[in-house]
Amino acid sequence: MTSFDESIFKHPFFRGMRPEHLRLLAQGARVRQFDVGELLLREGEPANQFYLIESGKIALEAHEPCNGTLLLQTLGAGDVLGWSWLFPPFTWHFQAKATEPANVIILDGAHLLSTSERDHEFGFELMKRVAQVVIQRLQISRKRLVDAQPIG
Repeated sequence: MTSFDESIFKHPFFRGMRPEHLRLLAQGARVRQFDVGELLLREGEPANQFYLIESGKIALEAHEPCNGTLLLQTLGAGDVLGWSWLFPPFTWHFQAKATEPANVIILDGAHLLSTSERDHEFGFELMKRVAQVVIQRLQISRKRLVDAQPIG
């Protein structure tokens, strides 16, 4: 096993996943460094990657040309980013930008999706983990909306 594989296997998102499933994840994965201000993904562009954040900070943002950019959440080491490769129309719904130098492992979304369709046990494990992230992000958004409401 390479140190690259170990980085994937030890990522908190995959904790408890079976070794054979972890090996499937590593196929086609690569590491990339993002500089401050560099976009990882842009709303409306094709969604085909899943990001494992190893270090740095990533701003998850909603961008509206007439209203500007709204910070939704800041992600860091141990977080994941991007699940739009799972669902049609397979385009990003937000943008993500490095706010400090970030090192990420990029997994191929098409590979994950086709592997999930062939190996339903792998797919179920992956979907359970993605669903937890979606729920967590929805709860954070809900809390921000409630906190923004005026009292009375």
